Amino acid sequence: MPDQLLFAMEVTLNGLMAGVMYALVALGFVLIYKASGIFNYAQGVLALFAALTLVGIQQGQVPFAHLINAMTGMHVSHFGWTVPSVLAIILTAGVMVGLAVIIEKLVLKHLVNQAPIILFMATIGLAYFLEGFGDVMWGADIKKLDVGLPQGISETVESVTDSIFGYGFFIDNLDIVATVVAVLLVTALTLFSQYSKQGRALRAVADDHQAALSVGISLRFIWILVWSIAGFVALVAGIMWGSKSGVQFSLSLIALKALPVLMLGGFTSIPGAIVGGLIIGVGEKLFEFAIGPMIGGATENWFAYVLALIFLVFRPQGLFGEKIIERV
Repeated sequence: MPDQLLFAMEVTLNGLMAGVMYALVALGFVLIYKASGIFNYAQGVLALFAALTLVGIQQGQVPFAHLINAMTGMHVSHFGWTVPSVLAIILTAGVMVGLAVIIEKLVLKHLVNQAPIILFMATIGLAYFLEGFGDVMWGADIKKLDVGLPQGISETVESVTDSIFGYGFFIDNLDIVATVVAVLLVTALTLFSQYSKQGRALRAVADDHQAALSVGISLRFIWILVWSIAGFVALVAGIMWGSKSGVQFSLSLIALKALPVLMLGGFTSIPGAIVGGLIIGVGEKLFEFAIGPMIGGATENWFAYVLALIFLVFRPQGLFGEKIIERV
């Protein structure tokens, strides 16, 4: 088999893995959009805040240590203990649920039946607040996240592909774990959305807040539920991205990478988030491999957005999104 074809196969496989990482972030956006009809600008910051909180709990870090030291003259930083990874993840998930309750109580309940642009602006304000709050709470230094996930090149994949093709593919173990987690997460969320009473209520709330209230659906409960689930999805995305590249404030920018994924898959489709992520991941890797050297490289920075722009022109609702027709 020609070397170039083998290289292309390896690039494609790595693209699929990268697409799954993008899709994990996009899932949170889809959940919020399905329940409120708005784009949650704060989803990337939720992933950052979840990762910061997980590292802080895991390492026994004192919250607001810098503020406490500045106000009291003390020099506290850590409690002196560490928390096992599983327990730390459970505690962080509890923090994200508590955050969802606070967001609903202080922000969302005052915006019932408001125009989508008002809700969108609220999420922008929430994003900047949470980013600053996370900085004050846990510090702005880059943190290492280790929850025991395997990392490094998969020797199994390398040996299997070497025995089949005579060339070993380099695939990161963390990407394989992310793929398995994403498949399980999408399956669970799809079943929940389609077959549970709460899932049907989410769609009703997204269609019309007032109509949902009139048939006895608790808008406050639904918003707490969906923001809690989105917070859990953000935690999963934060774990994967934080383990891969460290927990730093640039982690919040992964939200920008989710935008093309949503435009391709559709803002209202959970499976579409995965398909869109895979298309973006494979597309940008193959484009860089085949076309990048001809035009100077660095095409991964803009390929996804150009592809999304093309979709906006010809199919604005995405591959799996619902086509909405309004009478005027």
